[in-house]
Amino acid sequence: MKTEGLSVLGEVEQLVLLAILRLGDGAYAAPIREELKERVGIELSRGSIYVTLDRLERKRYVSSWFDDPTPEPGGKARRCFKLERHGLDALKAAQRMIAHLQAGTVLAPGSGRKS
Repeated sequence: MKTEGLSVLGEVEQLVLLAILRLGDGAYAAPIREELKERVGIELSRGSIYVTLDRLERKRYVSSWFDDPTPEPGGKARRCFKLERHGLDALKAAQRMIAHLQAGTVLAPGSGRKS
């Protein structure tokens, strides 16, 4: 299995990357946080989301830009994120690693074995 150039993703990194993949280009922290809460029942702090997004951007797994400020007085510009090819490659590599480790266990897809 080849994972050259990719670092091992942490659990929260995987979840945030998957949420961005589901939400599409332009995802920002609040919908990412809501997606994780609704889909997998994990409620992460805003700080955890921002720290993870910063780390993923340093790894070049995501890129970001600031959207136009919201129209209300004092409205803030949202920092939007896009999943980059390296991020998608890292997710695929993580899935392959998990599949290799699951092979031959009760967790293997189609194993038919009960835990």
